Amino acid sequence: QVQLVESGGGLVQAGGSLRLSCVASGRIDRRDFSNYAMGWFRQAPGKEREFVASVSWGGTHYADTVKGRFAISRDNFRNTLYLQMDSLRPEDTAVYYCAFRWGPLSDYANEYSIWGQGTQVTVSS
Repeated sequence: QVQLVESGGGLVQAGGSLRLSCVASGRIDRRDFSNYAMGWFRQAPGKEREFVASVSWGGTHYADTVKGRFAISRDNFRNTLYLQMDSLRPEDTAVYYCAFRWGPLSDYANEYSIWGQGTQVTVSS
C-alpha cells in the first residue's frame, strides 16, 4: 500500500510563491516509475475538488487556471512530488491534495486511488 504525506502549505501574500511537497512511501519500486501517475488537486470551501496538475513518465498536464504559474515535478529517486506555485492569487486559496494512481496521466479525481491528507494554502490579497 502507498501512503502520501504533503507539506509546504502556508499563508502567503498575493504574488508570492510556495512549494508543496508530497512524499510517497510503501510499495513503490523505482523501476515502476513509468507505470504510475501523480497529481495535485485542490478544494476550496464550499466547492468541489478540482484538478490542478499531473505528471507521469509521459509528461505533465495543467489546469488552465494555473498554467504558466505552477510547475509540477517528480523526483523518482526520492519518491517525492512537488508543486512550485508562483504568482499566487487569492483564488488559489484551498486545501491542496496529492494523489497517486497506477496508470497514465489523468485529470479526474475519481481515477486516483490514493490520497494524502491535504495541506492548506492561503493567499491574502
